Amino acid sequence: MRHAKTVAVIAGFLFITLAIFVQGFLPAMLPQSREKRVTMAVRTHLGEIKWVQHEATDYTELEKLGRRVYIREGCWYCHSQYVRPVTGEDQRWGPVSQAGEYAFDIPHLFSTRRIGPDLSRVGLKYSDGWHYAHHWDPRMLTPDSNMPAFPWLFYDPIRVAVKREGDTLSLDTDNPQLRKMFTFNPDKEIHLTPNEEGLAFTKETDGTPVLFFGNMSTDYFKKDFVDILIPRQDLRGLIAYIQKLGMNRGNWRDTFEPQRVFATEFEVPESEEWIARGREVYQMRCQGCHGVKGDGNGPAATFFSGEFRPRDFTSATFKFRTTPSGSLPTNGDLLRTITVGVRGTAMPTWHELTEKDRLAVIQYIKTFSEFWKEETPLPPIEIPKPPPASPEMIAQGKEAFESAKCWQCHGRGGKGDGPSANELKDDWGFPIRPADFTRGLFKSGPGVRDIFRTMSTGLNGTPMPSYIDTLSEEQRWQISYYVLSFSAYRDPLHNKEYDIPEAVKTALDSPDVQAPDSKHAFNPATLKKTMAATVEDQLKAAKE
Repeated sequence: MRHAKTVAVIAGFLFITLAIFVQGFLPAMLPQSREKRVTMAVRTHLGEIKWVQHEATDYTELEKLGRRVYIREGCWYCHSQYVRPVTGEDQRWGPVSQAGEYAFDIPHLFSTRRIGPDLSRVGLKYSDGWHYAHHWDPRMLTPDSNMPAFPWLFYDPIRVAVKREGDTLSLDTDNPQLRKMFTFNPDKEIHLTPNEEGLAFTKETDGTPVLFFGNMSTDYFKKDFVDILIPRQDLRGLIAYIQKLGMNRGNWRDTFEPQRVFATEFEVPESEEWIARGREVYQMRCQGCHGVKGDGNGPAATFFSGEFRPRDFTSATFKFRTTPSGSLPTNGDLLRTITVGVRGTAMPTWHELTEKDRLAVIQYIKTFSEFWKEETPLPPIEIPKPPPASPEMIAQGKEAFESAKCWQCHGRGGKGDGPSANELKDDWGFPIRPADFTRGLFKSGPGVRDIFRTMSTGLNGTPMPSYIDTLSEEQRWQISYYVLSFSAYRDPLHNKEYDIPEAVKTALDSPDVQAPDSKHAFNPATLKKTMAATVEDQLKAAKE
C-alpha cells in the first residue's frame, strides 16, 4: 500500500497517454483520415440526378464557428454523426457515411449516444427558422423532446410596448434597447408577427421593426407588449454548421426512396377513432407550427419571418395538389406532402411516422374547415409520362419561359429576382418570394413531373397560376426541364457551382452514363483514362 499512490499516478499517466494516442495520433495516421473523396448526387443539365465521385469541401468560417459552439455546448454527447450500414439506418437517415465526409473534422464527432436523432443528414431538412425555434424551446416544436433550451444563444428579449388604435397595432419605438439593436433604416421594414404569447423573432436588425399581420385577424393577439428575440452570432454559426451536415453528399435527398410517394386517390376511413388518433399525432408533431386551431399561428410560427408561414388549414387552401386550380387536394396529395415535406421551409419530411399516423392526421386536418364537408376534390389532372430530355428540349424551354413571361417573377437567371418579385403577396397578405430555381430546392418535389404538375395546377393561395389553359402540354414539359437546368451542378446549401470539370459534366449529361445510386457513382478517373487512351491511339495512328 506504500506505493499505491505512485502506482496510481503512473497508471493514470499511461492511460491518458494511451487515450491521446488512440483517439488523437492513431486516427491521423490512418489513410482513411486523409481521404476526401465522397459520392455525391448532382443534377445534370438535363434534369437527372446522378452520382459522381467528388471531394468534400471544408467548412466556411461561420460554419467553423458553429462547429466550435456545437462542441462547447455538448451537442455531440446526445447526437451522433454516423449512418451505419446496419439495421436499416440508411432507410431512416439517408446514405451510409463515408470516410471523406470527415476529412475536415478534427476532432471527430461521431459520438455513440443516440439520445437525440443522428445529425449526419440533417442539412437542409429544416429551415433556419425551425432551428432557431428549436434552440429557443424544443418543446415548442416537439413536446416529447428531452433536449434542453439554449436561451443564452439569444440576446435577452427586448420588451416593447404595443400601441392600439382601433384594429391597428404598432410598436412604441421610443425604447432605448430597441434603438440600440436596430438601425431603423427608413428604406427597409422588418416585419414582426408575434405569437400568442407576444414573442416575435427576427434575425434581421438593419431596418425599422414594425408589427405586421397581413390580412390575418389580430384577435388572437391580446398582449400589450412584444418580446423581440434576436439570435447571437454563436447561434447563427451553429445553425450554419448544422445545415452543412450531410451536404457533402449533394442532392441525395432528391433520390431518397423512403420519402418518395406517388399516390393520388384513395379513401381514408372517416371515424371518431381515426380522428382521435390524428389529433394525438397533430398535437405531438404539427401543433407547434400550425397552431391549436389549425390557423397557422402556432407558437413557432413567429420564427419563420421572411420564410413561409405554416399552412392555415381553416381556409382549406393547399398549394401542392394534382387537382385543378382552386380545388381541394386528394388524400394522396396530402399524404405526399406530409411524407415528402416542403423543401426549403420548416415543413420536414415525415416518412418516419407510420402510415397509419399519417393517414389519421389527414382526417384530423380536415376537421379544421367546413369546406371538406361542403366540397369534394375535383378529379386529378393527368400527368403523362415525361418526354425524353435533350439539349433541344432545354433550348425550347428557354424560349417558352421567355414568351410565357415566367421571368417577370422568377428572373431571367431563375433566381427569383424578377421585376415583380418584390410586389408579390399570398392570399393572407404576406410577402412571398418567387422560387429561386438555382438552389434546386423545389417545394413540390425535385422531379420534372413535379414541376410539370405545379405548372398545370398552379399553387393555390399564391400568385403562381395554372398554365394548363395557356400553355400546351409540350410547352409545359419544355419549361419544366428548363427550370430544372437552372440548378445543374450547383450546391443547394451555398448556391454555388460545384468544382466539377466540364468534361465530367459532359459525361454525366450523356444518357450512356448510368449513375443512379451511390454504389454506381461515376468515377472521373475512368474518364481521364479513356481520354488518355484516346490520345495514345491518335498518336499511334499519326506515326503509322
